[in-house]
Amino acid sequence: MTNIVRLPKPASRHAHLLVAASLAVAALTWAGPSRADDDPVLARVNGSEIHQSDLKVAEEELGPSLPAQMDAATKRENILNYLIDMKIVAKVAEDRKLGDSDDFKRRLDLTRQRLLMDAYLNQEGKAGLTDEAMHKVYDDAAKQIGGEQEVHARHILVETEDEAKQVEADLKKGADFAELAKKKSKDPGASDGGDLGFFTKDQMVPEFSEVAFKLEPGQVSAPVKSQFGWHIIKVEEKRARKAPDFAQVKGQIETYVTRKAQAEFVEKLRKTATIERMDQAANTPAKTDAPAPGAAKDAPAKDAPKPADTKKK
Repeated sequence: MTNIVRLPKPASRHAHLLVAASLAVAALTWAGPSRADDDPVLARVNGSEIHQSDLKVAEEELGPSLPAQMDAATKRENILNYLIDMKIVAKVAEDRKLGDSDDFKRRLDLTRQRLLMDAYLNQEGKAGLTDEAMHKVYDDAAKQIGGEQEVHARHILVETEDEAKQVEADLKKGADFAELAKKKSKDPGASDGGDLGFFTKDQMVPEFSEVAFKLEPGQVSAPVKSQFGWHIIKVEEKRARKAPDFAQVKGQIETYVTRKAQAEFVEKLRKTATIERMDQAANTPAKTDAPAPGAAKDAPAKDAPKPADTKKK
């Protein structure tokens, strides 16, 4: 599927500050269902109950760290056992007054603030996720894509110029390009006859794209050097790039719009807040190009979404 929204990799900001403390605070602030039939007791540990709602909070916190292929029943069992162990160990820690240390209190306060921040930004993200906002992102990206040229090409990649010249000579003698790619190319796509599929100019290294986009369908290049070695390129087809249907990229757009709304909200709050940086000289402006804290694990860049996949060769 073609991506029209390029999002950065998830950041590690939520890398377990203190999972047990996080869950403890969540339990205190959780406004979940009443402790009745709709929230059954799953276990008791030294008289302390673990409810279904506790399991839900724990799954939200621990879910990303669990193997994706784990089935639901195994995941539930692992999380419940984690909560049981947590209660056992936490009780020992309480008895030994570990919760009274200044370090623990700082971590607990930081975790509480993070949970409050995440809860509020979740609301802001949902509020900003409107059909109008999503379609605007799609339309803007589709305009950038419209008319952009794509090339469908094959290539044979070898290590030296002499090898490339030999491949060129074999092709001029009538050798089949795809079959020669299977025999001679060191590229992972050699088994497919060196087929690279369709790509845009910025998806390949400049030396490669410069030649490929000048060739006409059916033409074969002279040896081309890049950081990967020496290429012989054959262009199969050219076409104007078409934007994918909205439904194909709706999930990506939802993520982008949600994170954008959150980032803009944090930036708005920053402008009205009194922020004093004691770690910087008085005349040194604070850097603001980093993602706003809480803007999300994969907050979007400030610029409009880039309508391209990365496919460097």
